[in-house]
Amino acid sequence: MTRRASTVRRAVEQVSVTDAGAARRTRADVLAAEEPLEIRIVPVPLGRGGDLDAAAVPVSVTMRTPGADFELAAGFLYGEGLIGGGDAISAIRYCTSGEQQYNVVHVVLAPGTPFDAASLQRNFYQTSSCGVCGKASIEAVMGPACVRVESGLVVSPEVLVALPDRLRAAQAVFERTGGLHAAGLFTAEGEMLAVREDVGRHNA
Repeated sequence: MTRRASTVRRAVEQVSVTDAGAARRTRADVLAAEEPLEIRIVPVPLGRGGDLDAAAVPVSVTMRTPGADFELAAGFLYGEGLIGGGDAISAIRYCTSGEQQYNVVHVVLAPGTPFDAASLQRNFYQTSSCGVCGKASIEAVMGPACVRVESGLVVSPEVLVALPDRLRAAQAVFERTGGLHAAGLFTAEGEMLAVREDVGRHNA
């Protein structure tokens, strides 16, 4: 089986209203796909042939448009304060067996990376909302996760107002579906470094 697709083709009914009345026709349309992604942590590196499923600790289920799943998993764990950075990760792998293959990722922690499974006070079920819903307490919402960024970055008004059009031009899935928002990473001069599209990736 191939990896999950970011778009699906479906039959839709199109209604056109004119002075003569409503006309209906069925046509094919391309829609943005949305599927669950389960993120699991493997606290210790496994040797060749090790059983990832047996060692993995389920952390979160989030809805997403398939694509850049490894980045999403790493970013989620960092944003929730479960890892301190990219060097905490040894490998990220898809589960390629079962009905939900390519909808489950295993994040294997690097040797020596601390991990406290008991600190997972909620089951991290994520909808396509911002992720605040479901926190175990107000303290969990307000508490520190990522390191605060101290920066003297200044962006000119001319660059700032040009960014939406540059972002829009890079949204390939939105161009086909009209159904995804996006987040972009730009330099202060407006150079595009990365763009990601998704339904539920508000922490992009």
